[in-house]
Amino acid sequence: MTLSPGQIAPDFTLPRDGGGAVSLADLRGRAVVLFFYPADDTPGCTTEAQDFTALLPRLEAAGAAVLGISGGTVAAKEKFIAKAGLGVPLLADEGGEVIRAYGAWGEKSMYGKTYTGLIRTTVLLNAEGKVVRTWTVRGVKGHAEQVAKAAEDLRAPS
Repeated sequence: MTLSPGQIAPDFTLPRDGGGAVSLADLRGRAVVLFFYPADDTPGCTTEAQDFTALLPRLEAAGAAVLGISGGTVAAKEKFIAKAGLGVPLLADEGGEVIRAYGAWGEKSMYGKTYTGLIRTTVLLNAEGKVVRTWTVRGVKGHAEQVAKAAEDLRAPS
């Protein structure tokens, strides 16, 4: 189930790299970028996370918090951050409940085989916690830039 624009985003609390946890409710009052990525330390996921890290100052200037979410452990995320030089917080959704709630789990295909897994997805939320836009990401090149532009447009006076 994909989230629709205007829908209140499902709340969550997940453990993060470096210890502690992040609750979506604690981020109310600012825009939030949630990027769901399939696996730590894989080529596409590394590129995506590094792109969001590079654009973090721009996203923060637009008033947006950025969080990466995938399955796996906090320890795996900490290794990924250290190896790839990441600056965005990574959250561990080991049970996949948040991934499913945001519509980032489903049928995929690779090399002619169909399987179920995490679908690379990004969700932009406004300061009230409502979905502004959802991207199903086919290729990571240029994606973080699109998200940064959308976050800046959200912040711009109408």
